[in-house]
Order: sequence, then structure tokens, then C-alpha cells
Amino acid sequence: MTNSERFFRLFRGYSGAYGRTTVTGQKANGKAKANSYIVREPLTVELIDKHLSGAIGVGSIPINENSLSHFGSLDLDDYNLDLVAIHKDVSRLKMPLVPCRSKSGGAHLNVFLSEAMPAVDLRDILAEFASILGHGTCEIFPKQDEVRTERGDVGNFINLPYHNAEYTTRYAIDENGEPLSLEEFLDLAEATRCTPDELRAFAKVADNLLPDGPPCLQQLSSGGIPEGGRNNTLLNIGVYYRQAHPETWAEKLEDYNREFCSPALPAKEIVTIQNQLEKKDYYYTCKSEPLHSHCNRAKCRLRKFGIGNGQALPMLSGLTVVESEPPVWFVDVDGSRLELSTKQLQIQQEFQRAAMEQMYKMPARMKESDWRDLVDGLLENATRIEVPDELTHKGLFVELVENFCTSRLQAHSPEELVVGKPWTEDSYTYFKLSALQDFLKRHNFTYYTRGQLTERLKEMNDGGRAMHQYNYRDDRGEWRNVRVWGIPEVTKGDVDLPDVEMVHKEMPF
Repeated sequence: MTNSERFFRLFRGYSGAYGRTTVTGQKANGKAKANSYIVREPLTVELIDKHLSGAIGVGSIPINENSLSHFGSLDLDDYNLDLVAIHKDVSRLKMPLVPCRSKSGGAHLNVFLSEAMPAVDLRDILAEFASILGHGTCEIFPKQDEVRTERGDVGNFINLPYHNAEYTTRYAIDENGEPLSLEEFLDLAEATRCTPDELRAFAKVADNLLPDGPPCLQQLSSGGIPEGGRNNTLLNIGVYYRQAHPETWAEKLEDYNREFCSPALPAKEIVTIQNQLEKKDYYYTCKSEPLHSHCNRAKCRLRKFGIGNGQALPMLSGLTVVESEPPVWFVDVDGSRLELSTKQLQIQQEFQRAAMEQMYKMPARMKESDWRDLVDGLLENATRIEVPDELTHKGLFVELVENFCTSRLQAHSPEELVVGKPWTEDSYTYFKLSALQDFLKRHNFTYYTRGQLTERLKEMNDGGRAMHQYNYRDDRGEWRNVRVWGIPEVTKGDVDLPDVEMVHKEMPF
């Protein structure tokens, strides 16, 4: 088996499409600026071979048509990331992850499966890994629990490592931070492959600590609370105890401080936190550290004393646009795939209505300024799915114009141009613009203004002059002229129909 075949086997995903990324520069935060789009063709060993040679760069969609996955990744977009430290954490925790440097200097932590498992289960396990590693808010691939293939959606792709393998900057590393060769990476990835059951066994959280509480607090408790994060962590522990043990929460907070904080906070500071909680109803400070790095939002929403379905703002990611006219948008909302119109993406209330109709959930609203910033960020990184011309207004227009010029209502002489019929002469078809407009209206094509119609006709003439003054002699021999538009004659090839032998049979009546 060649290296390309081994690589393809590790990263196999959606069978009918793959991703392409064209790097166009670099953003201020260090992330590569790029155009990402979906190619509706299978990812093949030949394409992988070109990727590894550096001829093109490709990405794989780690969820197939049946919403199953053979691999997954944590995408750490921290460009000051210590890859050696990440490698040591993964090794210490015995996680079946293979860290690879990303194209922008972050990291992709890849897991490979010997057999496919439901994407929704893989996402849950990867979210657990991210929380344990202290990167709870990183992107998780696959980004979707399921894909809506019947509506043109194919999910989101992740760029693959070892582009231009001989001189790549997207490599795996050993325990010393030294780059692995392509063959060394393949050997390591194949050795770490596991079954779905084996992978589930790795995802263990100390759920017995703080029962039904936020996973971030459970993770912090299992590892011990270091100096620097004690005050904020204990404030949130107090929020948990006030819900879980409303009568004895103050005493339990003191016990927690002695058992889990290293070193414990002084009694005076504990009293200050208790007074804060007594005077005001605090809620979890999810966006502050050290909670933020250990967040497992999806799991927390299901906990009795977690953030709660009604309290948390929706987590949106993975925006994809099908470039039809009008466009169709798909976005991940806490792992579920939501189909949106442009209006539903733009207006928050319309977004809520779409979520209610498709997901039977009503996400909490955020400030309008925050919503605009969120949508702007999604648009900046949106993945485009190109569509056939016939699914665009331009493609439909060209098809209707050609039908108009080749329909049965053809002029038999140039005089009939004045009554709205198209006339073909010297490999060119002429017609009055008003006649074409009437034809388009009868076929419910009302998307273009008169000015847009004329621009499209110029395009059909390769940018040349499309309007003409047509001169002809009438039946009395006098010269007439009419202002017309024209396009090169549309020639449609003959269709060969099979010969059908007709057999005459007498009917019995």
C-alpha cells in the first residue's frame, strides 16, 4: 500500500465532496487568510497524492452521508501554542490523539478509528478531551451531529496535514518537538487507531465530584485548584452549592476549599466570597478563567445544576453557503444543523423562529451588536458550495433566452420582428427586448430590471455590442428599420432516438 493510500484511508470522510483552500494572505492574529470552498467530487487517492506533493491542498469532511465518522480533530487556534506541552499532556493522559501543526501554527489533534462511529458520539468524546486538556472552546471536527444531504449540505471540511510533505509546515511531532516524516506519521496514526468502544473508554470524567454540576468545575476539582484561579473557581463552586445544597452551601464551600485548593484560600477570603453570594444571585462566570478553558458547553446544558437550556446563548459555528440564488445557508447550533435563508441569518428573531421550527428549541437572544459581530465572524470564515448554473438567476436567464430564440414562434421573415417573433439570419438571432421581457414574465422570471437584462445579453455576446438597428424591406419593397437585440444563433444538436419497431395486432373486439 502506498503512502497516499494509507493517508487516504486514515482521513476518509464524505464520499461525494472534499474541501479546497486557497491561502490569500495572513490576518492580524496570525491566522492564514484564505478562501474555502467545497468541490462536489469524491476525494480520491490521486488527489491525496497531489496534496502530499504540494500541487494542490485539500481537506476532508469528517462526516459521511450516513452521519458516521472515521476520524475527528480538535482544532486549536492558539498561535502561541506550545506543541511540545500539548504532546506531553496527550501522552500523560494516554489519549489516542496525534497532534499535528496546522497551516497557521496552531494544532490539529487527530483521532483515527478502525471502524466508523456516529458523528454525534465522536463529537461528545472530543468535547470531553478538549475540556480535560484545557481547550474546551476549540473547534471540533466533525462540526455536525448529522448532515442534511437531501438539501444540498455536505458539512465542513478540515485541512489535511503534510501538504507538500517533503517541505511541509503541517507535521506531527515527537516528544521532543521534532517533526515526524510522512512515513513516521502514518506509522504513528495507524498504531493509535482504536475502535469506538475503546475510544469511549478513554473519555472519563470525575462525575462523582459535584454531581450534576458543570463539567468545567468537575475537571478543575479532579486536577486540584492552583493559585491564581482559586477565588473565581470558589465563587462558581459556591454558585453550584447554593443550587445543589441550599441549606448547607456555606459549610460545603469551606470543606471544598480545604480539600481541593492547593494551597487553601485564607478563611477571610472565603468569608468574602460567602458574603458576595449571600447578597446577590450570581450565575456561573463561564467566560472567565479557569472555567473557560475547561468548558464542555453541550454537556453542561444537560446537567441539573449546569448552565441550563434557557440561560446559555447559542453556540454557532461552521457556516456553509450553497451559492444558489437565493443562497441557502447552513450553520451548526450547539452541534445541530440548521438551514437558513439570508433573512433568517441576518435577523435574530427570524433565526429563533427557524430554530423553533427545525430544532424545537428557542435559543436565548443576545444584544443586536453582539449578533452582528457573531454573524460577521461566521461570514468571514464561511465555506462556499458552488452550484450548477441552472440554480442561479443568471443560468436560468440564459436558459430562458435560448428557449425563446428556439421556440416554435419563430419569424418566417424579418418583418415579423415588429410583432415580437425572433428572427435568425447569418448565424445570429434578433428580437425586440419588449418581446423577450413578455416571454420572461410568462415564465415567472422577474428577478432582473431592464438594465440587468441588457447587461446579461451583452455577456451572451462575449461583452460585445448586443443592440442592433435591423434594416429590412417590407412587402412593398420599402426599407424599414427596427431596434433589436441579438445573440449568436443557438444550435441544438439532434437527439438520436432508438428505432422502434411497430407491430400491428388485431384486437379481439
